[in-house]
Amino acid sequence: MGCFEEVTQEGPETNQYNDERSICLHAFSDLSHVPPATFIYLLKDYYVYGTNKATSKFKILLQLVRAALHNAPQPGPFTYAVQCMYIVPLLGKTYSEGFSHMLTSSLKHLKSVESVRKDFLEAKHLAAQLALDILDTVVPHENRILVKLLETFEIELRDMAHALYGSELDDDLVKAREHIRHYVKCFMESESNAIAVTLITRFSIQCCDESFLIKLIESNQLEIAEECATFMGKEMICLVIQKYLDMKMLKNANKLVKEHDLTEKFPDVSFLYKESLVKKLAEKGCWDIAEVRAKKETKLMEYLVYLAMEAGYMEKVDELCQRYSLQGYADSLVPEKVFCGSDYLDLKKLDAEEIVWVDEINGLYNATSYIEACKIIGMDCEWRPNFEKNSKPNKVSIIQIASDKIAFIFDLIKLYEDEPKVLDSCFRRIMCSSNILKLGYDIQCDLHQLTQSYGELECFQSYEMLLDVQKLFKGVTGGLSGLSKKEYAALDAVVLVHIFHEHIRRQPQFGVSEGCKAEWKSHVVSRVQSSACKPVRF
Repeated sequence: MGCFEEVTQEGPETNQYNDERSICLHAFSDLSHVPPATFIYLLKDYYVYGTNKATSKFKILLQLVRAALHNAPQPGPFTYAVQCMYIVPLLGKTYSEGFSHMLTSSLKHLKSVESVRKDFLEAKHLAAQLALDILDTVVPHENRILVKLLETFEIELRDMAHALYGSELDDDLVKAREHIRHYVKCFMESESNAIAVTLITRFSIQCCDESFLIKLIESNQLEIAEECATFMGKEMICLVIQKYLDMKMLKNANKLVKEHDLTEKFPDVSFLYKESLVKKLAEKGCWDIAEVRAKKETKLMEYLVYLAMEAGYMEKVDELCQRYSLQGYADSLVPEKVFCGSDYLDLKKLDAEEIVWVDEINGLYNATSYIEACKIIGMDCEWRPNFEKNSKPNKVSIIQIASDKIAFIFDLIKLYEDEPKVLDSCFRRIMCSSNILKLGYDIQCDLHQLTQSYGELECFQSYEMLLDVQKLFKGVTGGLSGLSKKEYAALDAVVLVHIFHEHIRRQPQFGVSEGCKAEWKSHVVSRVQSSACKPVRF
């Protein structure tokens, strides 16, 4: 045991200690007469006196335990390991979890050994009893060890029934399932969701619903939510996918669609995910990589052209259009003549009475007072695009906030440098007001950029009453310009208010159904804080 070598001193006490260590080493070579309690004590002894770091000692001890379990433990290695796991908690938390992990991990390779198969089957009943004792807190193991125990010994409902009632009859199986349901409910109430879902899926416990899955997702316990949904069936898997889509978690949604062969149900998810990857690469200035990702699909390449145009990177637009023959698409994004029929906004209706530039405190106070009196406002953020690879995005420089009459353009950088506390106070009155409906297009992107730019300000940490207009228009491409058929520079925020008044509250357009009022209300977010959001009830 070179890695457990100690610094020794000469003398009779040292010689006696070395003799004892030799006896310990010999004990591991033959477990036929070594009780589980002695074995655990020897493990602790080796661990305490080892000179290596904890991780190295653990790896070496794991090899030692694996070898030792081949050396005739009585009545067999699986039963012996369960007996050891009853004793390990007596050593305290410092050793309990690590030693239990050693024992369960060491048994895996023994499952295929035919000579110990009988012991494995008999040990399952003892392991089931240990599982019940852990659930009843008689044996104080962590939930992670309980999960390992259930997996290692492949404990089934009939094993639990045998441990509870000494029988595996159908009536006893029903009673055992109900008994385990009680534990599951307790774990769910205490939010110990990982062990709750383990018990649910292993023993087929029907006691969770849609709300439980949503709770798991919103608390970022995604793997647990997916495991539970898979157990519950296709309908719940679809619910999880839809929740991911609502939260813009396209990677997770795409993974589930592929795993469960749900492309027919969600035909657009794969493209949306690829589109999001291209957008992230473009935002980071990785245009060449984005091009490689997009060049296999014409639609993706067109989207990349649109992103370059939106960022004002006309050199890249020309380069892509020439390389992939997309000049016609690029021209369609900037029409020479604005169509003013019923399908698009009337230019005359977009004339704001006043555009106010706000870059000092008095102007900030006046603008805030005006906005607080509004029922509906549009919001749009602007920041300088970054064309350099692997560089941080630039700060949001301006934010437009507008009613249908006045558009305020706030110079955030200057206001933040001059009076950050006043800026924070004024914008909290706007962003946290439940009396003002705030409209945006792809608003999550703007909110994320604001948080990244001014994360120390509370006003950009939580929001009330948000509506992303993008969610209401299906099949419309080209961003906000696709809805208005033209970009209006400083009037983007005004455009949103007019779109809302003209096309959402009055008539179905751009794919909005007859029940459009009910639909836009269902998309209003009453409160956003971090990634959590709940729809407001009207």
